[in-house]
Formats: sequence, structure tokens, C-alpha cells
Amino acid sequence: MKRPGGKALSYVVFGGIISGVLFGIMMQMQGMIGMAAAMVGSESTVVGWFVHMVISVIFGISFVMLTFFIRNMWTAAVVLGIGIWIAGPLVIMPLMLGMGTMIGQALAPDQLMSLVTHLFFAFITAVVVNVLQRIRKLFFEAAPVPL
Repeated sequence: MKRPGGKALSYVVFGGIISGVLFGIMMQMQGMIGMAAAMVGSESTVVGWFVHMVISVIFGISFVMLTFFIRNMWTAAVVLGIGIWIAGPLVIMPLMLGMGTMIGQALAPDQLMSLVTHLFFAFITAVVVNVLQRIRKLFFEAAPVPL
């Protein structure tokens, strides 16, 4: 991945949105989107989706920040996936719901599935960024054709 800049930031925002929609569909099918709404004191599915998408964009931006320190996009995706799994469902979300952290249950089957889905989110973000960079390079940064 190129060094973060305006284009890279727009790519990861878009990547975060795409990943957020896919991840949100999985959450919706499992009846978990309401947990996102509950973090802000609501029971509304629409509020749950809104909260989830805001978080998705923030996590997408976190991906580009990781590339300051980790040059390999796929390694950055693994680090992001693990990081957002720890920060989200193991620490921040349970604390906001008044449950205490879930660190002690990190190796429980439900939490390991959550790890897989957060890695999925991070890899989808990386794939979207990679595809957008390739499209830009192919169509907008091609060498001029000699006359």
C-alpha cells in the first residue's frame, strides 16, 4: 500500500463502508445489530446500523494509520482484525453495556468466531483498498502514450 494520503484515506473509508455493510449483514442475520444500538441506549435497528457503520469507517481509517507502521497490507489487516476484535467485542462494547470486559472469555467458541468475523472485516477492507489502488494505477497513473 502506498503511504497514506488523501486517496488512501478515501479508499479506506470506502473499504470500511463495504466491510461494514457485509459485516453488518452477518450481524443482522445473527440478531446482533441491536447490541450496537444498545451501546448508545437504543433498541432501534436503524440506530444499530448507524452506530455500526460509524464504527466501520473509524476502523477503516485505523487501517490506513496502521500502514504508517506496517508496510505489508495483509499483515496490517491481520493486526487490524485482532486489534478491533480485542477493542470492540472484548473490551469497549461489553463495558458500554455494563457487563465488564470479556477478555477472560477470549478463547470461548463465540469469541473465536467473533475473531474470525473481525479478521474478515479487516481483509475485506484490505482487498477493497488494494483493488481501488490497482484501478487508479491502471487507469489514472499510466505512462503517457508516445505520439
